[in-house]
Amino acid sequence: MTNKKVRLAVIGVGNMGFAHAKDIQALAQTELVAVCDIDAERLSVVSETLEVDAYRDYNDLLKRDDLDGVLVATPHYDHVPVTIKAFEQGINVLVEKPIAVHGKDARKMIDAYNTAKEKHPNLVFEAMFMQRTYGYWRKIKEMIDSGELGRLVRTTWIITNWFRTQAYYNDGGWRATWRGEGGGVLINQSVHNLDLYQWMVGMPNRVRGMAPLGKYHNIEVEDEVTACFEHENGMVGHFITTTGESPGTNRLEIVGEYGKLVYEYGKLTFFRNEKSMLEQIEESPNGYTKVAFTQEEIEFEHHGQPGHALITENFAEAILGQGELIAPGAEGYNAVVLGNAIMASSFNEGVVNLPLDEEMFEEKLQTLIENSRYVKPEVSDKRQVRTGVNQSFNME
Repeated sequence: MTNKKVRLAVIGVGNMGFAHAKDIQALAQTELVAVCDIDAERLSVVSETLEVDAYRDYNDLLKRDDLDGVLVATPHYDHVPVTIKAFEQGINVLVEKPIAVHGKDARKMIDAYNTAKEKHPNLVFEAMFMQRTYGYWRKIKEMIDSGELGRLVRTTWIITNWFRTQAYYNDGGWRATWRGEGGGVLINQSVHNLDLYQWMVGMPNRVRGMAPLGKYHNIEVEDEVTACFEHENGMVGHFITTTGESPGTNRLEIVGEYGKLVYEYGKLTFFRNEKSMLEQIEESPNGYTKVAFTQEEIEFEHHGQPGHALITENFAEAILGQGELIAPGAEGYNAVVLGNAIMASSFNEGVVNLPLDEEMFEEKLQTLIENSRYVKPEVSDKRQVRTGVNQSFNME
């Protein structure tokens, strides 16, 4: 184990960026050398609190010769130019979710990374998908990958406990706008679940979605989603999410030929079939005989943390050559495109095939931005840190 500390800076020190900066200072293998933000007042408060150098322009920050990596926590659209510029300088990047607003921009980032690796082969690119560290999701993926469920036939996720009030959306001029955030619950909160969905069961090839805009909140983007997925292997998926439901639900069901796996209320239960249900369908002489099954509580180990610090630590370890990435940045493309496809389907009221027409979706976003007449209320005090952030990470 080396004693070298990885020297990091945070670009974008809003609520999450400030939290990331504090994590960097607390971790044994990392050193916070600077923070950067275009908001001079906010930047001053954070830099003085953390006692580190401050930059208004990320281009100036990236010129430092003592910088090993940056954590990008800017508003979503800015992830792309900041990340690409860092790669061009040979600087490692950990970027907040989503890696980009739409697939075309995400692909630009990945292309820039691959190009930079030709000159800097050890360059690291990671995404802040901290829920990949959670014990229950890791156990589910392990069971699927091992073949314990056999052929998958259905995955249904009701993830409606991302509740947000109007005060949440009023905080920050960029939030919940097409111009500033590029979307709503799919691009901000449930992008975690879209990442986990494709990480565990793969990407669908057809998507159908309904995503009403501003159904529960005074916002111009989606705050409720109901989507259906079709996979090439015949599996169907259902994805239901919202920021307008309380009490909410976090229930994941994954059905395979050898049983049903259910996660809810912090418990993982496997209804294990004694034989393949697909074989039972074909072979049983009786028209009504179900497959016998047993009910098992599946044990897993979970750290109980929000998980951001663990991803930051993993990023630093990868820079030091000490391990594999938990959430490689290039994999963030899938969550972006899956959310884009749901919205494209909702806009067009029809089925969308994957791979997505990235040009079409970018043009649609641009039209929404140009036609927007939405006006956000003024934020009373930019220096205030929003309370209750750690309540939002679905750690149940």
